[in-house]
Amino acid sequence: MAEENVSAADENRKAAKATGKIGIAVMLSRILGLIRDIFMVRLYGTSLLADCFNLAFKIPNLLRDLFAEGALSQAFVTTFSKRLKEQGEVSAWTLANRVLSLAVVFMSGVTILGVLLAPWIVDLILSFADQSFGQNERDLIVRLARIMYPFILLVSLSALVMGMLNAKQIFGMPALASCFFNLGCIIGGGALGYWLDPQWGEKSLIGISGGVLIGGLGQLVVQFPSLWRVGFRPRWDSLWSDTGVKKILSLMGPAMIAASAVQVNVMVNAMFATSTGEGGVSALNYAFRLMQLPIGMFGVAVATVTLPALSRAAVGGISKEFSPTLSRGINLVTILVLPCAVGLTLLATPLVAMIFKGGDLDHQSTVMISGALQCYGYGLLFYSWIKIVQPAFYAIDKRWVPMVISFIAMALNFCLNWYFVKVLHWGHESLALTTSVLAVVNFTMLYVMLHRLVGGLSFASLGNTFWRCAVAAFVMGELCWVANRYILQAITSWPFLGRLAILGVVIAIVAMVYFFLCYVLGVREMRDCMGLVLRRIPFLKRFAPRAEK
Repeated sequence: MAEENVSAADENRKAAKATGKIGIAVMLSRILGLIRDIFMVRLYGTSLLADCFNLAFKIPNLLRDLFAEGALSQAFVTTFSKRLKEQGEVSAWTLANRVLSLAVVFMSGVTILGVLLAPWIVDLILSFADQSFGQNERDLIVRLARIMYPFILLVSLSALVMGMLNAKQIFGMPALASCFFNLGCIIGGGALGYWLDPQWGEKSLIGISGGVLIGGLGQLVVQFPSLWRVGFRPRWDSLWSDTGVKKILSLMGPAMIAASAVQVNVMVNAMFATSTGEGGVSALNYAFRLMQLPIGMFGVAVATVTLPALSRAAVGGISKEFSPTLSRGINLVTILVLPCAVGLTLLATPLVAMIFKGGDLDHQSTVMISGALQCYGYGLLFYSWIKIVQPAFYAIDKRWVPMVISFIAMALNFCLNWYFVKVLHWGHESLALTTSVLAVVNFTMLYVMLHRLVGGLSFASLGNTFWRCAVAAFVMGELCWVANRYILQAITSWPFLGRLAILGVVIAIVAMVYFFLCYVLGVREMRDCMGLVLRRIPFLKRFAPRAEK
């Protein structure tokens, strides 16, 4: 029993260490993504041009989640990890080459088909649009979407490479790869856009779209050196009757629906947003980007570490390590994401003002973005939990469960959007609220089903960490409310450095209070994280808490 406890403590520290590396890398990527959005806001604000670009980019971006970073990535990592453990590296690399070859052929076909069908796809997206979107805007969206469609091929290959590296316990460079996507968009897209139209009008968006392809290529190529070092040698292999390939394809079908349900709902939200007036699409997009910061830094980071471990724990049946591994992932996400949800909800306006204020972003645009951000914040924790729980069903080969639940979620999303926008005539904020409601419903159904399928997973294990973090988050929220009421009310009129300084101080103080309270309340994963940090600082090493046994 003592050895099992030591092993669990070691696993906690390893997971925390790997999560920390991924979190830093993803944080850099998210910051660069945010800079890309700031660049767009300064040039286009929440204008119709911004709406057109955001709608055009959503088309290949949705396919990215359906084929690449959603279904294909999860199915491949699960199968590749099991093949690596059961049959060794040679067999695993053979499987990887066969899947890569198939992905090149299939995604090239998807790209060509998407380019040909772009006018009809855009017409579908604009089916609820108001008079703001005329023929000129429709044609512009079609043109931009066609330029960006090859992005889906590049990002699909990148997701496969990332999956191989993650299965080999290489997390840093795959997490950093998306930084090069954002750099390509900013530098390459900015240069092309300025060259085509120095006034940053309609033609400049063609250059910005070209930057998306430059970024996608950079995200793929930058991972090649790491892949070569772990032993992979690329070669064309079209033996697609391999049992591993068939297994991946069988997992992909349900996963295409289940793993990307939220993204499909985001696309539906965009369709309804076109009927809420000019700027609704862009406001939702910028707010969603801010919400993705903590999800990318923490939710995706923890899920990236947890999925291979869950796959290994499910080889030959569900082992006793499966439930503890899943619980650790959920608890770690709770600790890290809950304060982000509170902060984004209560400090939405000053955050938006600090980040986006300037250029074409006026006060009305600030209100639009912050309103959507608040509504997204309500479901942030549940959204992050889904990133941990959903892949667990693929690890235990119960992929039909999230598929069925996703059908329910998508139907509910459409109905709620229709009711809020078409019946009650609410604004774009209601679409963000619908996303949060669906995240709560989706996670609850997933967790209940997983509780029935997996022994040792209980609501008590989730609640034990949650109530402690909730107490700390409540105190933090009170401090945010006080700061918002008495310090940050006039932040929109302050200069940038003033906004940055005062908001930075407020965030630092409330964050320290939250994590200190978590430590005092005895949150186990919090102690492990603090111990890992303190042991790396020589003069603070003696204060590091000992691992629980």
